[in-house]
Amino acid sequence: MMPQLLKTYTPIDNSVYVERPYAEPDEIGRVVSKAKAAQNTWRNLPLPERAKLCSQAVAALVAKKDTLAFEISWQMGRPIRYAGGEIDGLAERAHYMIGIADEALATINLPEKSGYIRYIKRQPLGIAVIIAPWNYPYLTAVNAIIPALLAGNVVILKHSAQTPLVAERFAEAFAMAGLPDGVFQYLHLTHQDTESLIQSPHIDYVAFTGSVSGGKKMEQAAAGRFVSLGLELGGKDPAYVRADADIEHAVATTIDGAFFNSGQSCCAIERMYVHQAVYDEFVQRAVDLTRQYVLGRADSPETTLGPMVNAAAADFVRNQIQDAQALGAVAHIDSQLFSLDKPGSAYMAPQILTAVNHQMRVMVEESFGPVVGIMPVQSDAEAVHLMNDSDYGLTAAVFTRDIEAGVAIGEQIDTGTFFINRCDYLDPALAWTGVKNSGRGCSLSSLGFSSLTRPKSFHIKR
Repeated sequence: MMPQLLKTYTPIDNSVYVERPYAEPDEIGRVVSKAKAAQNTWRNLPLPERAKLCSQAVAALVAKKDTLAFEISWQMGRPIRYAGGEIDGLAERAHYMIGIADEALATINLPEKSGYIRYIKRQPLGIAVIIAPWNYPYLTAVNAIIPALLAGNVVILKHSAQTPLVAERFAEAFAMAGLPDGVFQYLHLTHQDTESLIQSPHIDYVAFTGSVSGGKKMEQAAAGRFVSLGLELGGKDPAYVRADADIEHAVATTIDGAFFNSGQSCCAIERMYVHQAVYDEFVQRAVDLTRQYVLGRADSPETTLGPMVNAAAADFVRNQIQDAQALGAVAHIDSQLFSLDKPGSAYMAPQILTAVNHQMRVMVEESFGPVVGIMPVQSDAEAVHLMNDSDYGLTAAVFTRDIEAGVAIGEQIDTGTFFINRCDYLDPALAWTGVKNSGRGCSLSSLGFSSLTRPKSFHIKR
């Protein structure tokens, strides 16, 4: 019987861009066995050696930046003018995690106690399965891959069927770096085989980035195994523009945060609350800026807004907009200004909605596309209430000249990351985490190593 095939359809023209056989059960078993065999040697390799090999792999990826950028554009539709920036971001995050690994993984030596030696070591978990999404295929994967390897774990990467080449490029880079056989491997898997892999008694950690429904399936697959799970499940991220904000900066930053990558980011700005004193000016400036986007093929250097990942994703957002308009929302962008925008197409014009409220899907349901609703508010208290009125809690942003007031607002917001005067950004020195339906666990920063290790206490009587 012929093996089942993975087919990646590029959103640029809906042609088949990548075709690969899905892994068969015997191949999956061999990969797990090889990982298990490699783990003991890898964990005993001194950390400086592990760090050196990771650095060499990162260098190999950076050296192919132009090729990888081209492949990103064709696999998931990001404009080519921006695609290479993801490889720069990968290098930034990887180098930061490599740089702090020695301190983050250091033994915790306790104060002297008469007659006793006491310390806590950080032990690797074993085999880490990393399930990465298509929207930022290198950045989301590297968040877990590099710290997992530095901590002494071995890695099996299962990447999205939309971006399968990313897994292969990681494998090539680690092979070029001289990583021992079995330490980093990848598998192209069906959903069913992914769940079966998680149920394997040899898997010790799972990092999943994706939808809430996908996260629930991960928990169900791992149920009863007591395996560690890291779940990054998206958001409905708000921005609040206070009356004292720098309006020009706030507009430029929030509109980019809403529409970069066609809004296909877990931390994209999906709803805005603007103080009524500056509301009209903000909306007009936002509309004027949005009309300047150039919707086009991702491989065109003139394009600033590429296609969404597929037509179904675009139609989902179109339906949110139509539902909101039926309830009284006002759309400010004429989609006819963007000739490629057609129902049933992955090419979708950006949209700004006003006269919106939280009874509309577009203000409470994750859109993951180029649409944002803007509501006027009368006070900080009203803004805080609306920002917290969500099933998600990944990031939130406030724009203000009064940093003290902004921090006071941030203390009240239920979110994993809080920004003032910026948005839609991951600083590798800060913990990346969420609350509510945005997930559980933590990546990046020194805290990101905690979920990839377990503490082992040594209590020694002299």
